[in-house]
Amino acid sequence: MKMMSKFALALALFFTAATVAAAAPHINTLEKKGWGYKHNGVAIRGFDTVAYFTEGKAIKGSKSITTSWDGAEWRFSKKEHLDMFVAAPEKFAPQYGGYCAYGVAVDNLVKIEGDLWDIVNGKLYLNYNKKFQKKWRANPQKYIQEADQKFDGLLRTQS
Repeated sequence: MKMMSKFALALALFFTAATVAAAAPHINTLEKKGWGYKHNGVAIRGFDTVAYFTEGKAIKGSKSITTSWDGAEWRFSKKEHLDMFVAAPEKFAPQYGGYCAYGVAVDNLVKIEGDLWDIVNGKLYLNYNKKFQKKWRANPQKYIQEADQKFDGLLRTQS
């Protein structure tokens, strides 16, 4: 059974990474299109990155409350959140450009689900699915250390 789950993980990472490999911008702008994922220019699937910190939950941003930062459009649920982000984007932007934190730690740039997140030491980390998040939560400091070392290299090799 363990071998089968490793195979399923490798297969999921391969197919998701293969779609990202065509173009890997610094900020995760992946959106599901048909059988794969395409970059649409909207950061972290349109979730309000400030809401994770202020509301303690994942909230979709509005198409009418946006800003452009680091090559992507960022959406917010409230004007106050937009203002907070504009004043300090590095404080609120997710780590690894919003790609799956566990995925980066294991050498892949993969999409995220907005409701799978953690704040560790004041920084936002997003994950691909519940299985990845469970692995991530088992040892976040280990995965943060590994992902910190790999992210820039992944952007270079998968772009």
